[in-house]
Amino acid sequence: MKIRDIGVLSAVILIVAMLIIPLPPWMLSFLIIINISLALLVLLTAMNMQEALQFSIFPSLLLLLTLFRLGLNVSTTRAILSGGEAGNVVETFGTFVVGGNILVGLVVFVILIIIQFIVITKGSERVSEVAARFTLDAMPGKQMAIDADLNAGLISETDARQRREKVSNEADFYGAMDGATKFVKGDAIAGIIIVIINLLVGMIIGVVQMDLEFSEAVHLFSTLTVGDGLVSQIPALLISTATGIVVTRAASDGNLSTDITGQLLANPKLLYIAAGTIFLLGIVTPIELIYTVPLAGLLAFVAYRISHQKQEEIEELQEIEEEVATDNLKSPENVINLLNVDPIEFEFGYGLIPLVDAAQGGDLLDRVVMIRRQLALELGIVIPVVRIRDNIQLQPNEYRIKIKGNELAQGELLLDHYLAMSPGDDDSIEGIDTVEPSFGLPAKWITEQVKEEAEMLGYTVVDPPSVVSTHLTEIIRANASDLLGRQETKQLIDHLRESAPILVEELTPTPLSIGEIQKVLAKLLQENVSVRNLPIIFETLADYSKLTSDVDVLTEYVRQALARQITAQHAGSQPELKVLTVAAKVEKMIADSIQQTDHGNYLAMDPQDSQAILESIAREIERIAFFEQSPVILCSPAVRMYLRQLTERYFPQIPILSYNELESSIEIQSVGVVNVE
Repeated sequence: MKIRDIGVLSAVILIVAMLIIPLPPWMLSFLIIINISLALLVLLTAMNMQEALQFSIFPSLLLLLTLFRLGLNVSTTRAILSGGEAGNVVETFGTFVVGGNILVGLVVFVILIIIQFIVITKGSERVSEVAARFTLDAMPGKQMAIDADLNAGLISETDARQRREKVSNEADFYGAMDGATKFVKGDAIAGIIIVIINLLVGMIIGVVQMDLEFSEAVHLFSTLTVGDGLVSQIPALLISTATGIVVTRAASDGNLSTDITGQLLANPKLLYIAAGTIFLLGIVTPIELIYTVPLAGLLAFVAYRISHQKQEEIEELQEIEEEVATDNLKSPENVINLLNVDPIEFEFGYGLIPLVDAAQGGDLLDRVVMIRRQLALELGIVIPVVRIRDNIQLQPNEYRIKIKGNELAQGELLLDHYLAMSPGDDDSIEGIDTVEPSFGLPAKWITEQVKEEAEMLGYTVVDPPSVVSTHLTEIIRANASDLLGRQETKQLIDHLRESAPILVEELTPTPLSIGEIQKVLAKLLQENVSVRNLPIIFETLADYSKLTSDVDVLTEYVRQALARQITAQHAGSQPELKVLTVAAKVEKMIADSIQQTDHGNYLAMDPQDSQAILESIAREIERIAFFEQSPVILCSPAVRMYLRQLTERYFPQIPILSYNELESSIEIQSVGVVNVE
């Protein structure tokens, strides 16, 4: 244990000892001075903090100081009642401080009790209750604000984590302060009771046991009681004041002294008005000018100095800003910063500002938070922060989506309309013809007046925020593989290392590097296969990376290991899966066209044969689309990745599965065959 730890523990043990063991008067005097010093130190610390959390130990410290003060009260009471003395400090406060007048001392003590108990303690207790309640009520809003800033790119993940921790600590602190103020209130009540006991019981003991005259007993024990009350209530008053400062302190960039002087003297004109009022008070009333003129002059002089200083600061700030602006134009960093490319950008025209402005009811920032969470669960990767900004170069109602600086999609919204998509060939409702941006379906922008009619006719009616949210989700999902780089893969590996360190150590950095793992995960994401189940993926790579280093082959092994996941993805809860099978002739054509090289295998098929296969796939897809069925192509494991290479440019959304990627319990129903003449 460190010396400071031993010191704190020893102090707590001393407090307990004070309640049991009689202490000599000289030690009591020394401990009373320590009590006053600690109370003063706490008050000064409270005045110099910038926000409440900088003094987060205050609730616990308040309990210990209250216990220490009560321990002193018990010790001094024992000394007063047993020997008629409690040390030099108590005697000094009972005689010198109150001027030898016991009645004055009692009045001063009562006033201190009233100030502490009714004014400061009562107010601090009420403020603590309100602060605790409002802090807890404000937590959800603060969390949403943090998520919104994170999605807007204003803060990083680390900053967001720190701000969330601060919000949680604030709730804990004000909740603790709500209870800690009860200690101060109880301490004030205990002080009153102890004074009454010392006074009454002390006089009885003085007359009965010490054989003192009644007047002598009254004088002796009144002096000691008043002294004891003052030496305990003055630190208690300082602690109560510190409590009030802590619970009423709002976060700022300066301490209490800086804020008071900075805000109270912020407007020099008000100081001139105050100076004039004080000066007139000395003229129109019998108050002598010797009291009012110096104060009025001082206020006027301070107002003049502040006005002059502010003007100098404004001129100096303008000069600094001009110099900084000039230096930035010359600085090479000014150009380097322009090279940064955001992973995901959402730009919009000024007409779509209500989408992101919370004051106008916009909830796009909250929707982006939900999109990132949804895709993290679906795809198994952390979607980067979406940078949302307005662009005056766009049309007012236009928006566009960029991935790594490249524009991948754009659209147009009418905020005062709804997007209606027909379930069939019905075209009876009035509206502005358009195309649904996510899936390219024909649609119409309709007004709110015909919304109910459209819903009754079976139209799918969507509000503009949902339209853009769906579009953004589909674009991110379709380009997830581009968002997964080596740095993001390293984060996934580090996360897996926390739960499966041996598995990670066996796979990387040897036999597979982070780049090779990233390529495997990217190939899975390209075919919409979630990489959330990293343990199975790494187990498979660890098993087969000893046999081959070909990333394409390793990806096929991983897909087969994820058979249960892939089956559930395409079949859902259905006991059967309808597929397009590939004829043996076509599989043989593909197998014969595989070229093997030192750098891997690739498909080198005759253009006429590949064209014939693609046309056959297109015919079958068009045929089964008439029956509203989603096409899935099923082939043998040996040719699956080569068939995917052949079709990915023309049919990127069509899943290509192998027999080994389906669970044996699923029933396969062929609804067509891909064949060539």
